[in-house]
Amino acid sequence: MRPSQAAYPATRFRRARRSDALRRLTQENLLSVNDLIWPIFIRDGVNIREPIASMPGVFRLSLDQALKAAEEAADLGIPAICLFPYTDPSVKTEGCEEAWNPDNLTNRFIRAIKDAVPDLAIMTDVALDPYNSNGHDGLVRDGVILNDETVEALVKMALMQADSGADILGPSDMMDGRIGAMRMALEAAGHKDVAILSYSAKYASAFYGPFRDAVGASGALKGDKKTYQMNPANSDEALRLIERDLREGADMVMVKPGMPYLDICRRVKDAFGVPTYAYQVSGEYAMIQGAADRGWINGEAAMMESLMGFKRAGCDGILTYFAPAAARLLRN
Repeated sequence: MRPSQAAYPATRFRRARRSDALRRLTQENLLSVNDLIWPIFIRDGVNIREPIASMPGVFRLSLDQALKAAEEAADLGIPAICLFPYTDPSVKTEGCEEAWNPDNLTNRFIRAIKDAVPDLAIMTDVALDPYNSNGHDGLVRDGVILNDETVEALVKMALMQADSGADILGPSDMMDGRIGAMRMALEAAGHKDVAILSYSAKYASAFYGPFRDAVGASGALKGDKKTYQMNPANSDEALRLIERDLREGADMVMVKPGMPYLDICRRVKDAFGVPTYAYQVSGEYAMIQGAADRGWINGEAAMMESLMGFKRAGCDGILTYFAPAAARLLRN
């Protein structure tokens, strides 16, 4: 049992708040650059930094610009970037064959960035929505998302990304059984050291809208993703999903979105004690940055407060579009 504290005035909590030195001495959680993964949107072309209207300050980058971003990440000490492709609509199909093309956007960028910045970890997205003419994370037949057929496609996609040099695979599809299938395939192919950071508790959220704009999936999406992404009302289910993915071979697990689901982050960390991550998704970023751009909030302070909230909730790391701005502040 925790001992009771003396009553006021023997106990005055403000004593430990009265100076910067005392506040630092009694701070319970620490945010560092080592906690950051920077999601980057990539596209074909040369010398392109294409603004994303719904994500102020975020761009789609051609390879030369993505290489500069990778070098910036390394210079700032950010451990990893995560690649999300804006795929030309002309190569999107119902069969999603472009997803495992060795020369698709993601695989080409992995190889180029690994050659240029070998010590930077590269994380990828493993889901079919960037390549799917239906806009879904899985294969679709007669309006139904097919689980087992999608898993087979995702395994081919994951193996090609591993072949290209990816360090961390991020399955974000929410199909049943995909972690076990990927892990067995990776082992069989000799990719025993490739890590899986599973989007284990990914909710059917309204906060993904700007991201779908960024990867060009908004117009293609037919229906919604509620038959495979989680019900926002559920939390016990998240723990069951985390446990399943860990048993199937996930090295790390993720909760997505982040800020509306900090209770899930806390429950996951307390229950399993495994490397736990959250994704501060596009809608969360857009709210903070949009309000900051209008002078409604202090943008830097809100950014850092939001990131500290993830650490307080038990997260070991955060995928955030704020990564370079936060890293610069932390360095200073």
